[in-house]
Amino acid sequence: MSGGEGLRSGQVAEAAGVNIQTLRYYERRGLLAEPDRSPGGHRLYDQDAVTALRVIKAAQRLGFSLEEVAELLETGRHRHGRPVAGLQERAQAKLAEVDAKIADLTTIREALLAAVAAGCDDLTVCAGSACCPIPFTEPRRGDAPCRTLLLTRTRAPTARPRPWARSPAWRVRRAACCPP
Repeated sequence: MSGGEGLRSGQVAEAAGVNIQTLRYYERRGLLAEPDRSPGGHRLYDQDAVTALRVIKAAQRLGFSLEEVAELLETGRHRHGRPVAGLQERAQAKLAEVDAKIADLTTIREALLAAVAAGCDDLTVCAGSACCPIPFTEPRRGDAPCRTLLLTRTRAPTARPRPWARSPAWRVRRAACCPP
C-alpha cells in the first residue's frame, strides 16, 4: 500500500463485524499482520485483513480456539500454492470433539429430564437418596429402589433439634424423587 491507500481500523472492524479492541487483540496475538502506517501514524489495512478477520471469526464459530486458528492460518501461509493437509484433519478432529460433547450433553439432558420427572426439588434431600436420578456418585450395581423415609422439619425447632426424633416439630415424608 502506498501513501493514503488502505482501510483504517474502524473501517476494517466494521467490515469484518468485530470491534476495534478485537482487531488490536488479534494483531497482538499475531493472527493479523502488522499494518502499514499513514504519515500521521494511523494503521492502514488492506482488504486481506477483512478477509482474515472473517476467517478467524468463522473458525471460532466452528469451535476452533484462537490457538488452533493461529495454527490453521500459519499452515495456510506456508503452503505456497500447494495443498497442505491440515484443515481436513483438524476439522475431523474437531468434529470428533463436538460428537463427544454432544454425547455428554445428551447424558446430562437425560439426567435432568429424569430429575424433573422424579420431582427432585431439593439437592440435599436428593443427594442422600439412592434412587435419585441426579448422578451425585456413580451408581452401584444392584442398588435397590429407594424406600428411605426422610425426616423434614415442619416448624421452628425447640432448643436442641434432633432430626431422628419424632416430635411434633418433625414429620416423616418420602423424598419427592423416591417412588412410593
